Amino acid sequence: DFLKGQIGLDEKGYIKVTDEVFSSVQGVFVAGDVSDFKYRQAVTAAGSGTKATLEVEHYLENLKA
Repeated sequence: DFLKGQIGLDEKGYIKVTDEVFSSVQGVFVAGDVSDFKYRQAVTAAGSGTKATLEVEHYLENLKA
């Protein structure tokens, strides 16, 4: 509930994702149980965390200073 109005949420209250890790807010990445209502397992959260980490690294490397 604390994210309502701040980021795109689905009808169940989970963060909406695009391409597995992108939120509706540029620079805000999604991983784990905040977007996964179906599996909610440590191993799937770890995998999505790895994907998000790689995208964060790419995002930060390409920011214009």
